[in-house]
Order: sequence, then C-alpha cells, then structure tokens
Amino acid sequence: MATFKAIHRNARMSAQKVRLVADLVRGMYADEALDTLKFQPQRGARMLEKVIKSAIGNATDPDQNNGRPHRVEELVLTDVRIDGGPMFKRIRPRARGTAFAIKKRSSHITVGLTPIDEI
Repeated sequence: MATFKAIHRNARMSAQKVRLVADLVRGMYADEALDTLKFQPQRGARMLEKVIKSAIGNATDPDQNNGRPHRVEELVLTDVRIDGGPMFKRIRPRARGTAFAIKKRSSHITVGLTPIDEI
C-alpha cells in the first residue's frame, strides 16, 4: 500500500489547538480537505494546509511513484496525527519570591495520503 507522507516538526503551536482542525478533515479526500481548511479561521488550519499540500506534492511527483503520479481527486487523508513536541520552559516571577513555570508548547504534524483504489 503506497502512503505518501509529509511531516511538519516543531510547529510553534500546541497540539491541542491543531487537533481541533485535524479532526475536521480526517478521512476526507485531499482536495475537499483543502477547501474545508481554507475557510477555517484558526492558525492551525494554515499549518495543516501546508502539510497537506506537501503530501499532495509527494503523491503527484512521478519520481516518488515509479513514473505514475496520482491525481489529487484520488487521494484520501488516512493518517492525520498531531503529536506533542518539545517545550520551551520559561519562568514567570510571582509574588513573595515565588515563580510559575510557563510552557511554550510545540507539536509535530504528520499527514499520510493513500490513493482510494488501495484502501
């Protein structure tokens, strides 16, 4: 089974926020997913859009598929994963000499496309 992948590692947004838009497009055709994400206001939708476009580029490249590129209308999003990435840890001074930790989270966005005839 040919699965074409694209990964955005260390995306500067928490995984929880990107998962909200990832749940919208999981299982859709690739072109429908791009149309859906285009009208979403979230910043995570822009990141996911770029990763899907990269995976489509991998699938339509003849070098990646033995000289037989796939059409965009045939590709389905079978693997959309948003995993937590490394965190920047900062300290915020608080009252009476104490400190609170601030975690600036990041995520890894993984998209896998599969042609519909191979599912």
